[in-house]
Amino acid sequence: MSNVNDVRKKVNQQMNGGLTVVLFGASGDLAKKKTFPALFRLFKNKLLPTSTVIIGYARSKLDHDGFVQRITENLSKEEDKKTVDDFVKICSYVSGQYDQDESFQHLQQVIGQSEDKRGMKQGQKNRIFYMALPPSVFLDVAKGCRRNVISPDDKSVNRVVIEKPFGKDLESCNELLSNLRVLFTENDTYRIDHYLGKEMVKNIIPYRFSNAFIHPLWNNIHIDSVQITLKEHFGTEGRGGYFDEFGIIRDVIQNHLLQTMSLVAMERPIGRGAEAIRDEKVKVLRCVKPIKIEDTLIGQYVANGDKPGYLDDDTVPKGSLCPTFAAMVLWIDNDRWDGVPFILKAGKALDKSKVEIRVQYKKVPGSLYGGVHRNETVMRIQPSEAIYTKFNNKSPGLTDHTMVTEMNLTYKDRFENLQIPDAYESLILDVMRSDHSNFVRDDELDAAWRIFTPVLHQLENEKIKPYPYKYGTRGPDKESEFVKKYGIEQLMTGYTWPKQDVEQQ
Repeated sequence: MSNVNDVRKKVNQQMNGGLTVVLFGASGDLAKKKTFPALFRLFKNKLLPTSTVIIGYARSKLDHDGFVQRITENLSKEEDKKTVDDFVKICSYVSGQYDQDESFQHLQQVIGQSEDKRGMKQGQKNRIFYMALPPSVFLDVAKGCRRNVISPDDKSVNRVVIEKPFGKDLESCNELLSNLRVLFTENDTYRIDHYLGKEMVKNIIPYRFSNAFIHPLWNNIHIDSVQITLKEHFGTEGRGGYFDEFGIIRDVIQNHLLQTMSLVAMERPIGRGAEAIRDEKVKVLRCVKPIKIEDTLIGQYVANGDKPGYLDDDTVPKGSLCPTFAAMVLWIDNDRWDGVPFILKAGKALDKSKVEIRVQYKKVPGSLYGGVHRNETVMRIQPSEAIYTKFNNKSPGLTDHTMVTEMNLTYKDRFENLQIPDAYESLILDVMRSDHSNFVRDDELDAAWRIFTPVLHQLENEKIKPYPYKYGTRGPDKESEFVKKYGIEQLMTGYTWPKQDVEQQ
């Protein structure tokens, strides 16, 4: 509890007790499903500054009741009604355009009146501009804010929070970065990749660098391969038009999975500060070679029973070659990871939903126990956060056979009354605390796009056709053959999950 109190104290100190959050795109799905629920949980836990107002802004014409319904419909039905009502009291809605100064000037009047009403003094007129918006309007909104809605108090802060995607390739990313840089400094810019706010992703650095036995194993002498996998059991249902513009590689691999990989592969930072961590992430990303087409497998789901195929979606262009599945092998050209394949896999409409990091160690040398299964360390990011290591053990009884068992830390079994904060909750709190550790720096984006842009352009220019796979399966039939080329072994034989976890796999 003292830790939570320390966080509350720091937030109030950073914001001097005053804050206005402007949520652009307030009528959209992201705001409804993620951002407003996260703000509510921060409010409920008293982690917002003492005097906070939240203003939703969008083009949609919403009356107060319609806005309230939208911001509360994704809250748990078990939430205390008074707490919900108190949260609603600090929220309001403004309708306006994203490319008209008049709309932003009206927004400025609303904010100014609120600050006056609350008696905000110097250093308390802090503003966070959260863009839950498509990238096509990022620049318009940033310009509108800079010209019209910046806090008049030079002792207060103005911070802009930007959702992915950050461009579509290296050129578009650099253009976006250069245009935004003249409007908001890097220090005032927070680029959200919400995977960096997930509990298990945030645990990668403590796991690697606070355990003495991990460090000597974490290299190409002992590790044979690393797989980072994101599987979703649903397709693009209703979002096909948006998804087709980006595809699975831009949607999750170039950002979520690559960011996770950078934490797995980076060298030890000189400290725990944001810039020390981000420096090491950039260094390792700059060592990653651009992905080759022969190290890439793409797929697209087709109908299976009553489940429609990707091309059956009316919003998807006819004959689209957009991949809904991809497996990509990255090679890191440094001493620690030379020769170790990092396989990033992601897909929609697969057999299950899960996200995990799977580190597979080298085979036991020699003939004494040469036939046993490889050791593995797995960090399950979702669902049901867990870390477990597979190791070989004598089978109990009179036999001398070995069996695979596990050292298992499943969070829900180990920690009583566990409530893991949502990623957005954690990241919004970091914005208020001035902590950039879990946000993407501009040179990280540059390094990331240099890895992916050549293969993305090749896939599109050569119109490479994705392999079909049925909705609800493991992916393209060629996937097993593809990963086997890089030494991946499936270790299911002789290993059974504890009963309480079986249904979640």
